[in-house]
Amino acid sequence: MTTDVKEAETLSFEADVSRLLHMMVHSVYSDRSVFLRELISNAADACERLRYEAIARPELLGGDAKPAITISAVPDQKRLTVEDNGIGMSRDELVEALGTIARSGTRAFMERIEAAKSGEGAELIGQFGVGFYSAFMVADKVDVITRKAGTDAAWRWSSDGKGSYEIAPAPIADAPRRGTRVVLHLMEDATSYTQPYQLEGLIKEQSGHVPVPVVLVEKPGADRREIADGTALWVKPKSDIKPEDYTDFYRGVSGLYDEPAETIHFKAEGRHEYNTLAFIPGSRPFDLFDQDRKGRMKLYVRRVFITDDADLVPRYLRFVRGLVDSADLPLNLSREMIQDSPLLAAVRKGVTNRILGDLAKLSDTDAERYLKIWENFGVVLKEGLYEDWERREPLLKLARFHSTTSGEAWRSLADYIADMKGGQTAIYFMTGDDKVRLEASPQLEGFKARGVEVLLLTDPVDNFWVTMAPEFDGKPFKSVTQGGADLSEIALPDDAAKPDAETTPEIATFIAFVKSTLGEELSDVKSSDRLTESPVCLVAPEGGPDRQIERLLSAAGRLDKAMKPVLEINPRHERILALAKLSDEDLPFRQDMVHLLYDEARILDGDKPKDAKVFSQRISTLIERSLAMTTPSPATSRPDA
Repeated sequence: MTTDVKEAETLSFEADVSRLLHMMVHSVYSDRSVFLRELISNAADACERLRYEAIARPELLGGDAKPAITISAVPDQKRLTVEDNGIGMSRDELVEALGTIARSGTRAFMERIEAAKSGEGAELIGQFGVGFYSAFMVADKVDVITRKAGTDAAWRWSSDGKGSYEIAPAPIADAPRRGTRVVLHLMEDATSYTQPYQLEGLIKEQSGHVPVPVVLVEKPGADRREIADGTALWVKPKSDIKPEDYTDFYRGVSGLYDEPAETIHFKAEGRHEYNTLAFIPGSRPFDLFDQDRKGRMKLYVRRVFITDDADLVPRYLRFVRGLVDSADLPLNLSREMIQDSPLLAAVRKGVTNRILGDLAKLSDTDAERYLKIWENFGVVLKEGLYEDWERREPLLKLARFHSTTSGEAWRSLADYIADMKGGQTAIYFMTGDDKVRLEASPQLEGFKARGVEVLLLTDPVDNFWVTMAPEFDGKPFKSVTQGGADLSEIALPDDAAKPDAETTPEIATFIAFVKSTLGEELSDVKSSDRLTESPVCLVAPEGGPDRQIERLLSAAGRLDKAMKPVLEINPRHERILALAKLSDEDLPFRQDMVHLLYDEARILDGDKPKDAKVFSQRISTLIERSLAMTTPSPATSRPDA
């Protein structure tokens, strides 16, 4: 290829370039606004390359040592320009870089650096590689005017992206002093990209932290306005960053306007190198319970925005806002699909572990501040207890609960275990949708009598994770509505009334009568050691699911057949004692009372009576009998004479 051509030439793109261009415009990018990110990225790379070259040849900088990228708009002409004062290109480099998509100037330059084994690396992402052609998503024509640093020749490259391009010498007066100017002649439906507010927003979001300052000129003759200063906050030492700097950055990166509850800023080094700047919001974001449950962490590579749709944290950390900036993630054809890189899995693991680790430290050092985070996001963090087996133990340590003994205070599982009673072997819990109703449940009476703490779990997610978290610190989780209460091994307080050790024959006979009366409704009827005040309650059979979980699964159509419950009877309750004394001569009334006991247990358990009409009739019968027993007979006296 000669370098002394003086006339314009029309050249064809290399084989299959037209097809690749069509793929770039229609398939590779899901959001065409990324064209600006790509062009700014290329401009930043050109400036970085000049910095590297100038180490050996300082004269290349001339009198303009400060790198800069200038975005200029001409709205009435539907024109947008991205210009840098970087290394620039010769004619041959233009042909090589812009005529052949498969070969990139970056690739050749990085190979040269590797061969030289220099200790001073250049941060390059795509010197007019694939990303340049994203310009054709918004422009029906693109002009490139470039002048290589240290030369007196300038060149113009022009194309409509449809199969060929034109290359010609450019007048020096019309070219940059050095570097490259990319002029986009925008399509009719892309003229909004000349609007200052849209340009400023895109620059800040996508390229606000490239290592080169970015300046915006809103229209011809307007003042130059710096949008990005070329410094990434997350690469600065933490000692150089003020709290208000973190807050301003948090508001910008998250779109929220509160104060961050916690800032997590670190640099990972070793096998993988990346910077992380993450924030836990001070209040619940509006999209916290979005059904897609997507994370909101942005991915940068060498300070250039790649995507806000990367899988950087698990879904139960979706409330975290911020970014990860990788130094060694690959940038291949599709930056949108970069999350497919196996390196991202390692980054995701490191970021997740660090966030959870910092939360654990905060819970130890500043419990009050941690509890505010838990109150906002605990319900989401608990999703990890059934989604993330690997981190279940640290998540359980982070979890906080209300309980029968805590009032409105929060309790950790470590607190719970420290206060377990002698003979207690399990962590007891009860699930439901209302804390007040749970506290009034008869299933809790025996636990309260012995001072045994029971966790009150009222979030919907609690119904699922308790089935997936078999134990904590060697202690199994057990529902108070599930199987035997095992309370006989836990002593009552010295001042509490001690129940009889054995069930009396009279009560045993009544229990047998209840079994025969209710028949197939129940799996069993037995004397209870958990009831102290109520006459009856329902519990799940040994090995059966928690009662609340069973109801949810049944309502969702996920349970083919519900298990028959166990009816526990309080052998010390005066109503049970009275019913046990009724003779067989009063059999119909006695049977009605047994059915009422069963319906009472259903109601206390959050269910409806088995048959509302029959329930009402039995209540009426009971009322009539009570009235008959308490109403005196009419006087039968004779009138006075």
